Amino acid sequence: MSARQPLHPGALLTIDLGAICDNWRALKARLAAADCAAVVKADAYGLGALKVAPALYRAGCRHFFVAHVDEAIALRPALHPDATVYVLHGPLPGAEPEFVVHDLVPVLNSLPQLTAWRELACKLDRQLPAILQVDTGMARLGLSPQELDVVTDDREQLRGLDLRFVMSHLASAEDQANPANRAQLERFRAALARLPVTRASLANSSGVFLGADYHFDLARPGAALYGVAPVAGAPNPMRPVIRLQGRVIQTRIIEAGTPVGYGHSWIATRHSRIATVAVGYADGYLRSLSNRGYVQFDVIRLPVVGKVSMDTILIDVTALGDDTIREGSLIDIAGPDLGVDELAAHAGTIGYEILTSLGNRYARAYLGG
Repeated sequence: MSARQPLHPGALLTIDLGAICDNWRALKARLAAADCAAVVKADAYGLGALKVAPALYRAGCRHFFVAHVDEAIALRPALHPDATVYVLHGPLPGAEPEFVVHDLVPVLNSLPQLTAWRELACKLDRQLPAILQVDTGMARLGLSPQELDVVTDDREQLRGLDLRFVMSHLASAEDQANPANRAQLERFRAALARLPVTRASLANSSGVFLGADYHFDLARPGAALYGVAPVAGAPNPMRPVIRLQGRVIQTRIIEAGTPVGYGHSWIATRHSRIATVAVGYADGYLRSLSNRGYVQFDVIRLPVVGKVSMDTILIDVTALGDDTIREGSLIDIAGPDLGVDELAAHAGTIGYEILTSLGNRYARAYLGG
């Protein structure tokens, strides 16, 4: 899933597997009797599923969710056979046999997916495992109210299925006061009452913090595992997971009035020292951070000046002594003191996008786990 290690990297990405496992344990501890899965889609939110998932397995996790069947096929050999890998998008038309061959469990989101999976079960003359998803308020994936009526009016729709869970997905769980949370919970309970008795799953990362009513039998945290704050406006209880350091490739002195970068969007107002760092939007350092972002050297915050380029950013390092920063120096782009949520706020986005945008040109180091 992850690209090969670069030989001469312009930046270093350190991923703390021990922190990811600690975050999973902390989430599980909040669930009491419910089990805790791990969402490792999008290459474990950009951090490397083939490293992250086995570490979480060793920590005790047995349920793993990805988005695409190809992700699942790549992940399955890295996990013990007693782990279950679920595919949130379900099977694309014609892909159903791959789930059987590779021991994968689809999330069935529509009547066509349900029909195709049932027909395969009939053809193989065996029950096939599945999760059934119902839409309770996102209009994204899952059986619509009309499709749910079809299923509940004709129980033959579920013939041949080993129904592991019924699930839904919360749309606004990070906003604990949002009435949509309670509305979705009530719709989910109503759907469960109409379906065969089985285990249920509703809570995502933020849903874990909504309380026991939302926990049911299995929670599916994703972003919180990787250090993203699960509750908007509240202190982040999760451990930071990444440290991203960019390497300085050049420094220069410029005079007041000197324009910097593409489009001359920043002009020095004083005698300044500028460092060029080998990270750009091709590495996931978003262009929206132009003239808005900050990096850190030791405890000193340093502003990004000028437009973010494909391969570089420019940093005003005037606040440091002339000999402090030189070619080859490492500057923190993100880390324990400059978290992904803060970086995302400067970029006008969310921590999820920061993590999943991380490029393949970093040298990656894994700690713990």
